Amino acid sequence: MSTDLQWLLIRKYNSFLVKKVPEGPTFSREPGNLLNLHSHKYSGLANSKTIDIQNSESGLQITTKKSKASPHAVRPARTTAAVRNRSGGRRSLGVVASLAKKGYRPDLRAAALGRTSALLAAQKEKKASPPKKVRGKKAAPSTA
Repeated sequence: MSTDLQWLLIRKYNSFLVKKVPEGPTFSREPGNLLNLHSHKYSGLANSKTIDIQNSESGLQITTKKSKASPHAVRPARTTAAVRNRSGGRRSLGVVASLAKKGYRPDLRAAALGRTSALLAAQKEKKASPPKKVRGKKAAPSTA
C-alpha cells in the first residue's frame, strides 16, 4: 500500500489524534512523529522511513524503520541506536545529524536535532538557586 493511500485512510480518524482547539493545530502522539504535529510529512504511521527519538534510562534511543523490509513481516523491521547519557550533547546531536543526513530522511534533520536537544535539556538536573540576601531594613536587625 502506498504511503499516500495510508495517509488518506488515517488522516481524519486514528487513535493517536489530539484535538484540543477546533481552530488550532492538530497534534498526534504516534511513534515516529518528531514534532507531534498531525501532517503527512511527520507521520510515523504513513511514511515508509521514520526516525523516532525517545528518552530511556540509559540515554537517548534512536529508532529508524527499515524501508526495504518485507510488508508481510510479522513485525516491522527497525534499527535501534542508543546514545548514553554521559556521552554529552555534542555526540548525541552528531549521531542524530549523521543519521538524518545520510540520505535516510534529510528533510527531518532539523526536527530530529530539535527533539534531541529538547530531550537532553530535560535530562539535565536543575541547579539549586542561591539563597536570597536580605537587604534594607530587614538586614540591619539580623546583623546587629
